[in-house]
Amino acid sequence: MKNNTDKRDPYQALRFREFNIFLLLRFAMVFAWSMQFIVIEWEVYSLTKNPLSLGLIGLMEVIPAVSMALFAGHMVDQREKKGLLVKCILGFSVVSFGLFLLTWPKVVTGWSTDAILYSIYFLVFLGGLVRAFLGPTIFSLLSLIVPKKAYPNAATWSSSVWQIGSVLGPAVAGFSITFIGVHWSMCSVFACSVFALLALSQISKKPILNPKIGEPVMESLKEGLKFVFNNKTILGVLSLDMVAVLFGGAVALLPIFAQDILKVGPEGFGILRAAPAVGAFITMMISAYVPLYEKAGMKLLGAIFVFGLSIILFGVSTIFWVSVFALFLSGLADGISVVIRQTILQLKTPDHMRGRVAAVNSMFVGSSNELGAFESGLTAKLMGTVVSVVFGGSMTLLTVLGFGIQSPTFRNLDLQKDMEDHQNME
Repeated sequence: MKNNTDKRDPYQALRFREFNIFLLLRFAMVFAWSMQFIVIEWEVYSLTKNPLSLGLIGLMEVIPAVSMALFAGHMVDQREKKGLLVKCILGFSVVSFGLFLLTWPKVVTGWSTDAILYSIYFLVFLGGLVRAFLGPTIFSLLSLIVPKKAYPNAATWSSSVWQIGSVLGPAVAGFSITFIGVHWSMCSVFACSVFALLALSQISKKPILNPKIGEPVMESLKEGLKFVFNNKTILGVLSLDMVAVLFGGAVALLPIFAQDILKVGPEGFGILRAAPAVGAFITMMISAYVPLYEKAGMKLLGAIFVFGLSIILFGVSTIFWVSVFALFLSGLADGISVVIRQTILQLKTPDHMRGRVAAVNSMFVGSSNELGAFESGLTAKLMGTVVSVVFGGSMTLLTVLGFGIQSPTFRNLDLQKDMEDHQNME
């Protein structure tokens, strides 16, 4: 039998019009969300000069995102995906417009620092509620706009776009703070959400594939959790990334490094944030032409190990361009990790459970970025900024080594057969 993977088409998913529109709106939302997070980080630290205040931003977002995640997954599997995504983007637009007003001197003149700070935290909390629904909805919609045989290629492009947006947004935020200020940077975020809404209007409504419409919430949630915890591959990849990202959240402290340690100001801050974007872009190019599904387990372990090393290097560096290189390396490694994880989830998740599995993914991995930001802010307050970053990177390395030694099955994970099965589907 001829192996269809011998004729790989790196642009297979891109040949579907709606998928290209999907990539545009996904990039716009990830870019906007990431840019907003960094702009608010800069504003909050400028107001307080307290590392813990940075950690609290992540905490305010992660509390509602995690607490509502399972319910959101249930709702996503029960509802039409396009309509639900419209509501999510509208919710984000309300939050970003509110932050735009809170960073407008004409609006907050006469307000105390605490009043501004608590208002920002409140809007970030609302954003966490929106995010609980946004991730599972986007994950589920992807599988409805390309055929099954294109899932692996679509997952690669979607993950790469997510990675590019998640690091390019903060990079642009650093430069925009310098050139147009915090207030108009937030206006740019709001404009991105409007663009995403316009793009979404070009995607048609999709059928609901869940055969259990109206299923009681608790039974639905129990079924979703049972599937994830019984699937050792999915559980392993989520657990590994959760712990690694949790302790590798040093980038949340970049405002401190830029302002107080490297002393490079907002321009240097922009360059530092841009460095991972370059690494992620390289990952996108490589993964499109050289699929990462062969020996996926070892590649994922290796990528997260390199990520941990780069975080340690960044923490101990006092030379600006060494710090830039370390962050570039972290973006490259993290990009590989994201692509492999999303490919595994797309290949191994049944259509009718995508919302719930994506919700569990957001609890394990998506929210660990914000928890990592809180952990970094707290440990920076207790240990000092540099020690905190080195500690986080070291814990990431120990996690990878321990998991790799204790899980030979995961080390030997190879998605070649799954890829061939999907490529053979008509």
